[in-house]
Amino acid sequence: MARAILHADVVAERARLEPAREAILELSSGVRLSYGELDARADRLAAALSSSRGLGLAPGDRVAVLAGNQLRYVELFFAALRSGLVLVNLNTHLTAVELAGVIEDSGARALLYGAGLAERAGAIEAPSLERRVCLSDDAWLADSAHDPPPRALRDPEAACALIYTSGTTGKPKGVMLPSRMLGFNAVTTVIGWQLRDDDITAVFTPLYHAAGFGVFMLPLFCIGGRVVLHRGFDADEVLATVERERCTVVLGVPTIFERLAEHPRFASADLSSLRWVISGGAPLPRYLVDRYAERGVVLKQGFGMTEAGVNCFTMSCAEAHEKAGSIGRPLPFTEARVVDDAGAPLGPDEVGRLQLRGPHLFVGYFGDEQATAAAFDAEGWFDTGDLARTDTDGFFYIAGREKEMFISGGVNVYPAEVEAALLAHPAVRDAAVVAVPDARWGEAGIAAVVAAP
Repeated sequence: MARAILHADVVAERARLEPAREAILELSSGVRLSYGELDARADRLAAALSSSRGLGLAPGDRVAVLAGNQLRYVELFFAALRSGLVLVNLNTHLTAVELAGVIEDSGARALLYGAGLAERAGAIEAPSLERRVCLSDDAWLADSAHDPPPRALRDPEAACALIYTSGTTGKPKGVMLPSRMLGFNAVTTVIGWQLRDDDITAVFTPLYHAAGFGVFMLPLFCIGGRVVLHRGFDADEVLATVERERCTVVLGVPTIFERLAEHPRFASADLSSLRWVISGGAPLPRYLVDRYAERGVVLKQGFGMTEAGVNCFTMSCAEAHEKAGSIGRPLPFTEARVVDDAGAPLGPDEVGRLQLRGPHLFVGYFGDEQATAAAFDAEGWFDTGDLARTDTDGFFYIAGREKEMFISGGVNVYPAEVEAALLAHPAVRDAAVVAVPDARWGEAGIAAVVAAP
């Protein structure tokens, strides 16, 4: 029996079905590309990466990219897939010394950098680097312009991208993302979030971050939606884009939704095209949910991580209000559970470790067999490092990070739950809770609070 293969090159699949359909708008240049045009550009770049007259990279080689959001970055992602390369996504906020450590760990042979990052790219000292090329420069593409594009999609279980996580301790670890993982998460996000082919999103989160491609670019490319690519976040520009391009779904973090809500145009902006917006990366305060509801916009809470997709849970628009504070229920074909320290499943309202299992997970940490083995148990459950609980309806709630939990007077205290209680008070705009030594209780919580206007 033939083995089914699910991979991440959703642009090639959509271009085969609907080449004339619009795929992406690069806001800074005004360039609009159809799926067929984006597919052809990715092919051209793939030829330059692989051809002996280009960079001459071979399947399995690592190629690093240091760039802000731009159309060429999107092309590079799919070109690397087709060339069988592993794309090492570099955080543009890192120093040259920090970038050198990541590149040295990955063993990247080539570095492609954005136009404004030439000085930092040149300062990186990494012995493995053989070529440094400006991503925005077309000159390096010319020699291989007529070479046939490769179709070297590797085993879907092989890593096609590396994203280095900072973690809470130690040096960054390279999360190996297989093509299967990215393709599967795109499909299940479409199903679980009920995305449509007429959905339009504004992408302003960094493309080097897992959410840059995972929400909503790959899912919308999968179903034939449209992406508006911003260079970065600008509240005025985002509100204008939602109005002009009639965006329907948007991802942000709580701080972004706060800044949008505080913008002078927010009260009068035409947001009628939005079906819903979704927040991730940090707990979502209830007052923001209510603030957007006043404008007729449903604001949902999401959850994900580099190692898991990045989309793992879902909820309906009605549930976003009824279950405010919840991250929802697991996406289709995604397993989630809360367990105690011994790995035994816990019941509703019991706080424990959040574990995930399914084909949306990564394959391990690059060059770190010990960390990879520690991340999974014998049954394939991945320990997220988050503490969570469920309710009687099967909805999940994050209680905080496992390392953040502290013990006060023999009682486990979870900062995220205390913060949630504080944020429920109308006089509190924001709050953060940490532990401090206490003579009587051993540890006690202290809150930094921002008062509401």
